[in-house]
Amino acid sequence: MSVTANIVKRLKYTPKAQPFSINRFANLGSQGAVAKALSRLAASGELERLSRGIYMRPKLSHLTGYVRPSTKSILRAIARHNREIIQVHGAEAVRYFGLSTQMQIRPVYYTSGGSREVTVGAKRIRLLHVAPPKLQHAGTIVGLALCALLYLGKKGVSGTVIASIKAKLTPHEFTQLADCEIPIWMQVALRRAISWPSQQNVAERRPLAAERAHIRPNGGE
Repeated sequence: MSVTANIVKRLKYTPKAQPFSINRFANLGSQGAVAKALSRLAASGELERLSRGIYMRPKLSHLTGYVRPSTKSILRAIARHNREIIQVHGAEAVRYFGLSTQMQIRPVYYTSGGSREVTVGAKRIRLLHVAPPKLQHAGTIVGLALCALLYLGKKGVSGTVIASIKAKLTPHEFTQLADCEIPIWMQVALRRAISWPSQQNVAERRPLAAERAHIRPNGGE
């Protein structure tokens, strides 16, 4: 059976509109043979090339037309393909937490790989090489919070900023954030914030404090 036939056989079990890497078929032939087979399938319309080495089976919806995978799902496939880590840029992380309304003119992501531009569909995305600390907990809200704080820096991080981030994280996630490899100033600020009372606890204490204020030392009212 030819390389193309083997790929087609395996593709039957691949969900449509789900990005995958050429590496999925590495055991079916040489890299060149697999690449040529996928290119032919893309030319015939059986596959769609999303980025270099990344393909998907087209999916047509009667309501919305061709279904497009998200940019993040394609970047995850690229990360697996190149064995690298890709993380959201700090500017986008800040916007996620409502700390800024500015949008990036051109999408930029952090990566453990080399700095470069990649084509994702019709978009050109900039991948920027950064040090490992910025890539901790990549793909999670903890990673987003970390990137937001590092992007804002010591001068831009206030109690209000930390409170906004803490409100979107569970206590466990916030503790994970504080346990990251981070600058001393950030570690101190986050550790201090861990002991802050939650809004629910504050609400519960207020009626009790008000009640005590009306009780005299003799126990009379």
